[in-house]
Amino acid sequence: MNKTLLLSGCLLSALACAAPKYLTYEQFGAKGDGVTDDFPAIIATHAAANEKGLPVKAAGGKTYYIGNTPGTAVIRTDVDFGTARFIIDDSRVSLEDREDYIFRVESALEPFPIDGIESLKRDQTGIGQSLPGRSLVEVVNDHHKVYIRLGANQNGGVSQKEYFIADADGNIDPASALIWDYDEITGMTARPIDDKLLTIKGGTFTTIANQAPSKYTYYGRGITVERSNVRIEGLSHYIEGELDHGAPYDGFLDLHKAADIVVSGCLFTAHKTYRTIGSAGVPVSMGTYDISAHGCVGVKWENCSQTTDINDTRYWGIFVSNFCKNLALDHCVFSRFDAHQGVRNVTLTGCEFGHTGVNVVGYGTLLLDGCIVHRKSLVALREDYGSSWEGELIVRNCKLIVPEGAKNVSILRGSNAGKHDFGYTCHLPERIEIENLVIDDSRVSSKDYQGPLVFGKFKRTAGEEVPYPFIAKGVINLKNVEASSGKPLGVGLEPEIFRDYYFNSVLQSHITAICP
Repeated sequence: MNKTLLLSGCLLSALACAAPKYLTYEQFGAKGDGVTDDFPAIIATHAAANEKGLPVKAAGGKTYYIGNTPGTAVIRTDVDFGTARFIIDDSRVSLEDREDYIFRVESALEPFPIDGIESLKRDQTGIGQSLPGRSLVEVVNDHHKVYIRLGANQNGGVSQKEYFIADADGNIDPASALIWDYDEITGMTARPIDDKLLTIKGGTFTTIANQAPSKYTYYGRGITVERSNVRIEGLSHYIEGELDHGAPYDGFLDLHKAADIVVSGCLFTAHKTYRTIGSAGVPVSMGTYDISAHGCVGVKWENCSQTTDINDTRYWGIFVSNFCKNLALDHCVFSRFDAHQGVRNVTLTGCEFGHTGVNVVGYGTLLLDGCIVHRKSLVALREDYGSSWEGELIVRNCKLIVPEGAKNVSILRGSNAGKHDFGYTCHLPERIEIENLVIDDSRVSSKDYQGPLVFGKFKRTAGEEVPYPFIAKGVINLKNVEASSGKPLGVGLEPEIFRDYYFNSVLQSHITAICP
């Protein structure tokens, strides 16, 4: 009896030891020699891992080559890329396959439509329906266009839409509240948020850049995250083989319609800037990125940086977002932070931004705390989308380092003549709080330079009748704003535009003198 029990116990132990704790690419035929195309094996490994519910672990010291084999490896389980290297060769990828991401992180929970809701109002507290669980909700009105772009890349705009988080009772998370009224709804989709955290660790990825013509044929070919509740840490991305021409990239790390994401301790690389002809028929620089986020809520990047010099103007900015809410960067060093088609709430803490700086259009609170910006303006409100920020701008303990050759310096700059319909009413912040700001304008050599300004040039004549008013009023509080040149802080080149702002005593007498 005892011998039987002992043998049974040994058999169970042996079976337990035989059951794999994780899968490897080598188990499915990968060589890891840096020459053989291992992509079919990589795809098969993750397919099996998803089926068995097992994590995937790459072998240390291996180099996996990914050539022009079409397809995408779907990730639904934890992945540890470790010290392995991956070569993604885009030099021979066809235009038809250029948008196929190498890895797609997805949920097993399927999106589903929400029916029966005919309208929603700005800051509405709930949708009036229950959901299976906490979800990321997309609402769309295809009959109204927003972000109708102006300038060299002008367009007819995109459908009014936004993303918010709702709980099982249909309550909308106030931090992701609606920014617009929806008098009509043409579609609503809920994407369930996974309870379990999915982690992706390590890995050194090198992209051999595409050699396509310099046109707006965007490439994906990286990692897209379409699942909520994900943590990515310790990943590095490099770029080799860039020529004097090439097509732009959407982003090696692309976050797409997801919530609750943390990107920690990762290293990225900026792409070369290429030029093409824009939709207005004039030459433009093409935006090409290594990090992108679209339709996301609650994303944090912490302790991330880039391999290329943040002030090297040969390279485009590294970061872009569209239709996002609650973005946070903590101690990151990037050449660019750019919120293209709107963002609600941005927190930038202990960061350093390079030659393309901080560019935004959106809503809510924009907070810069302990940041360094290398540009002639601390914050640029995107002119092609109306230079609009409806909410507040808070700046604490920051430094603006003005590059050589700048002729004017400002805390906030933009341009809106009030003659273009962007699909929404444009605003300047209704509250601006600036405390402990150092402006290093020592390299401004223009003889006409009179000192830094609160507002840069906005290209509008006060009192002019315009079809699309640009609302500029509120309260501005300034404390301990110092310029290394010793020159005083002024209001703006057209100070009469800002007469509806109340300034604290630092500038109030100056405004009264120039705006009788």
